[in-house]
Amino acid sequence: MTFGLVGNLEKARLADTARKLMDRLQVSKAAYVVDERILGLIGHAAAAHREHGRSHDACLREADMLVAFGGDGTMLSIARSVVGRNLPILGVNLGKLGFLAEFAPEELERAIGDVVAGRYVVEDRLVLEAVSPALEGKTIRAVNDVVVEKSRSPRIIDFEAHINGAYAVTYRGDGLVISSPTGSTAYALSNGGPIVTPTSAVIGITPIAPHTLSGRPLIVPDSSEIRVVVQSDSNEVLLSADGQIEGFLKPPVEVTVRRSASTIKLVKRMDRSYFDVLRAKLLWGRDPRASTG
Repeated sequence: MTFGLVGNLEKARLADTARKLMDRLQVSKAAYVVDERILGLIGHAAAAHREHGRSHDACLREADMLVAFGGDGTMLSIARSVVGRNLPILGVNLGKLGFLAEFAPEELERAIGDVVAGRYVVEDRLVLEAVSPALEGKTIRAVNDVVVEKSRSPRIIDFEAHINGAYAVTYRGDGLVISSPTGSTAYALSNGGPIVTPTSAVIGITPIAPHTLSGRPLIVPDSSEIRVVVQSDSNEVLLSADGQIEGFLKPPVEVTVRRSASTIKLVKRMDRSYFDVLRAKLLWGRDPRASTG
C-alpha cells in the first residue's frame, strides 16, 4: 500500500505533523508519496524524504490511501477531487471541529499502524450531484450539501420542492439545503435539520429561516430526484456546493439534485462509533447543568 500525504498548506501544525508521519513511514519501510509543497514547509528535514516528493495531482494518482492533513474544509475539497476513484481518505484534524477529519495528530502513529495491520474500516459515503439549465450542462458534486438560497436581496423567496416529478411543498424563506447524510451535521443542522447516521440511504431537505411555522425539514429516500424551482418574480439566487459558490442565477431557476453514482470512502477506527464522534465533537446529549456544580 502506498500512502499519499496531502493537506492544507496554511495549517500551522502541518509541517511538524507530516514530518513525524514520514519519519514513521520511513522507519517501517512503508511506501509513501508526499505533496512536494509540504516538503517545502519542512525545510532541511525534507532532505531525507525528497525522493518521495510529487505534485499534488501525482499524489492523488499514485496513492492507494490518502492521508489528508487539515480540517473539514480540507476533507471536503480533497474528497470532491477523488470522487469515483475508490481511494480511501484518512483525515488528520489540524482544524477546529474535525468532524470528517476525525484523527487527532497524536492518534496518527497508532492509526497508521492499525491501517498497516488491517485494523480499520472504510465507510462509503453518499455524494450528491446537481444540474441546472442555467449552468449549461455542468454537473456539480457535493459531499455535504447543495444549497439554493437568496443572494443579495433581503427579501424572502418562494422555493418549490418537487420530488420525483411530483410537487411536494413550497418553502418561503431564505433558501433550501439539500444534504447528504454526511452533511446532516453541517449547514442543515444549523438550520434545525435532523442528525442522520452517515450510512443511511436518505437525502435531507432543510429550509433556511422558513417564514412559516409549518416549514419543516423533509427526509426522502436517496433514490429520489429533488427539483427546486424559483419563479421568475423572485430575486437572484445563489447556488453553492459544500460552501463553494457555483453560480449566481437569475430566475426562473430550476436546480435538480440527486444521488451520484459515485461515492467517497473515509477511513474509520474500528473502536470508535459515529455516536462517539457526535458526543466528542458536537457535545451531543451533554447537559450543561452537569458541569456547573
